[in-house]
Amino acid sequence: MAKKVLVLAGGFSAEREVSLVSGKGVFEALKNRGYDAVWHNLVSGRALFKVLEEEKPDVVFNALHGNWGEDGEIQGFLDVLQIPYTHCGLEAAVIGMDKRLCKELCTKAGIKTAPYQALSYAEFKQNGTIFPYPYVVKPQSDGSSIGVFIVRNDEDKRHVFYEDENRALLVEKYIAGKEITVAVLDGKACGVTELRPQEEFYDYKAKYTAGMTRHILPAEIPQEAFETAMTYAEKVHKLLKCNTVSRSDFRYNETDGVVFLEVNTHPGLTPLSLVPEQANHIGISYEDLCVKLVENATCRKIG
Repeated sequence: MAKKVLVLAGGFSAEREVSLVSGKGVFEALKNRGYDAVWHNLVSGRALFKVLEEEKPDVVFNALHGNWGEDGEIQGFLDVLQIPYTHCGLEAAVIGMDKRLCKELCTKAGIKTAPYQALSYAEFKQNGTIFPYPYVVKPQSDGSSIGVFIVRNDEDKRHVFYEDENRALLVEKYIAGKEITVAVLDGKACGVTELRPQEEFYDYKAKYTAGMTRHILPAEIPQEAFETAMTYAEKVHKLLKCNTVSRSDFRYNETDGVVFLEVNTHPGLTPLSLVPEQANHIGISYEDLCVKLVENATCRKIG
């Protein structure tokens, strides 16, 4: 009997539309591979609970992105219900989404990270930062480069805005150079991709708009840097106890070397996403990747 998989997409974050694209691709892939796939567009917690009770899936394929999807919220919910789900568990989700905590752990593990300062938006507005220009301002917990500002001068600083005065921010020293990323599958790095966006950096628009970013695979960087990026990504994956897949982002230049920026414990599966591209580079198709995630699904055991 075919395994029943509920594909969970949509959700409540700013990345809702991207999640729906990922979910659609996953749903079709699983149907093609013979799974009893059920689609659910998350708009209500009560509706989700009802469909889980009615469908009784063997696995939930977590195609959610952003807050409520990759920050531990849905993972904890499914842990309590004892329904196996794809991607990382609660602990990895929480650490991966909290950029400050993740950087602290990675630094202690010997992974080079960009110098940073943690503060609230109100503190930033009142006191600025310890870093000279240029620097980067980003939310402490968000994905897809949403709300990220590169600040090069006073004019850029005036454009930094968040609605919540108490929003937890991370200010990082700006690391010039090439933007590179490494997907890890089952603990092994797939390769290194260099990202060359048309805009200033690899932001939300560059990630999800066709033609906005060139993907250079393999990245055109020295072999030593290539190997360091692969090693760092595998270390991060192991450190956070990621399940099946993760993707780590870095900057590289000759002076600083390879510098870790952040990890995505729940990378996207859209036609423009990097993990399917790197997986395909080593001979793993999109459908194979989706199957691997389903077959590795788990949840925290009670007792």
